[in-house]
Amino acid sequence: MQAKKRVSIADIARQLNISVTTVSFILNGKAREMRISDALIKKVETLIQQTNYQPNALAKSFRTGKTNTIGLLIEDISNPFFAQIARQIEDNAYKRGYRIFYASTENSIEKAREMIQLFADRHVDGYIITAPAGIEAEIKTLIEMKRPVVLFDRYFKGLQTSYVGVDNYTGTYDAVIHLLENGSRNIAFVTTDSAQSQMKDRLAGYKKALQEYGATAYVKKIPFDGQEGKEVTRHITAYLHSKSKVDAVFFATNYLLLRGLEALAVLGKKVGEEMRVVSFDDHEFFALFNPAITAVAQPVPEIASQLINLLLQELEQPDIQEKQFIQLPATLHVRASSVKKTHNAHVNN
Repeated sequence: MQAKKRVSIADIARQLNISVTTVSFILNGKAREMRISDALIKKVETLIQQTNYQPNALAKSFRTGKTNTIGLLIEDISNPFFAQIARQIEDNAYKRGYRIFYASTENSIEKAREMIQLFADRHVDGYIITAPAGIEAEIKTLIEMKRPVVLFDRYFKGLQTSYVGVDNYTGTYDAVIHLLENGSRNIAFVTTDSAQSQMKDRLAGYKKALQEYGATAYVKKIPFDGQEGKEVTRHITAYLHSKSKVDAVFFATNYLLLRGLEALAVLGKKVGEEMRVVSFDDHEFFALFNPAITAVAQPVPEIASQLINLLLQELEQPDIQEKQFIQLPATLHVRASSVKKTHNAHVNN
């Protein structure tokens, strides 16, 4: 079956015996400015409806310099945190007249480079990027090409870009202080071997809290790339088995927490009794666990709103040189997994 031919501006102009330029002026809202008669405007609008004319987005972008699209590059769309952020950004952008192209990097530099090039080929107006380590050169190139870029979740010192994220340092510090105040003194920190800024900040917050109490640090770094779930569980199980003094664990991400709970089950450790547990990145299901899991929550709606506002500000005011570094506060949701049974502190549901 032969595809139906797409109606063009030239087709509209030919049928009405007028110039392509005149049709273009009407389509782009410049009819009054160019003193085109109401009767002719009506004829063009009627024919457009009859033929179901759809403007070519790429051609329009050449005329206006905009496609009203944004490239959103995130680490992993299957991760609940990034999925929520992507959805909120998409909703915010849609209300402002923009569409989102998004892709996951899976923390791969090669894939990140490929996706940035794909977005460039699609002529996106700006970029929101969760950047893997090693992609600085590509982001610098975008900046040099005057492409608006806003980073989130992690940042690069020295790159002149706007950034939105949470205060990972303080969020972790507060959570570890909470464990210390509940009597834990041998607190393990299970993280990844990533060099990303947010992971460094979380580790620094952990160490600062321990330093204030004169407690020993127990840090286990899990290889970030190419690790299947069962392999991660094996790493955590082996580490905790070798550290018999450990009485609490802070997991630097919620997916590490899930593997950590499997490891504690293998070891026969009762969460909240024999092992206190806290995770960074809360999840709606954590309150339903038994016991419920204490977690550091990121303000997803506010992060998404700040991201889209910053990017649109750069799109609409390209001459503004000053970049914004926004760190939003994280919130500790205290639940049964981290408190003493005799402790009377408020526990969130």
